[in-house]
Amino acid sequence: MPEIAQLEDNETRRKQLDDRARDLRVAVDDLTAEQRKADADVEQVKTRRVRDQDRIDRGLVANPKDLERMQHELTSLERRIATLEDEELEVMARLEDAQRDLSRLTEQVASADQRLAALVVTRDEKQAEIDTTLAQVSNERAAGAEGMPEDLMALYEKLRAAKGGIGAAALHQRRCTGCQLSIDASELVRIKNAASDEVLRCEECSRILVRTSESGL
Repeated sequence: MPEIAQLEDNETRRKQLDDRARDLRVAVDDLTAEQRKADADVEQVKTRRVRDQDRIDRGLVANPKDLERMQHELTSLERRIATLEDEELEVMARLEDAQRDLSRLTEQVASADQRLAALVVTRDEKQAEIDTTLAQVSNERAAGAEGMPEDLMALYEKLRAAKGGIGAAALHQRRCTGCQLSIDASELVRIKNAASDEVLRCEECSRILVRTSESGL
């Protein structure tokens, strides 16, 4: 049944997609935390800059040396803010990429789940059909086996177990349909002259040969 192989392939692919999505969710969580920290760092430095500038503007720094030092510090804070904002933008870009990749993978996982569900339905429907057919064949076989000699049925069952489920094969156009090999001419003569109730077997595969009107005898 091809659906079984397709199910296995799709389950493998679905697991791979889910593993990648799980890794991306971890990455998104880490980057989200990193962005929050970057935002906090920028705000902290900006708050300090506003505080120092306010002190200067209000004339609270009277000492010239302290004023010069504070102005140098404000310049350093501006550079620090620019650096932190660049880092913040870089983290935001990485986070957006990770979120976009996660959204795409989430959609692919959902599609894989839909395919798996459809394959399961198809597999189950076909399995039900097979089970019904097997039950019918089993009933027909049981009806056909009624009245058969026990030793013949025992031979058939033994051959069926050893020959891949086929213990008897029709002789069709001088060919055994079990092993698909042609029957030797001399053997065909023997088969033709054999009694109708004689149990005949293929010389090549040992299966029971069933003569029909299309045996070519």
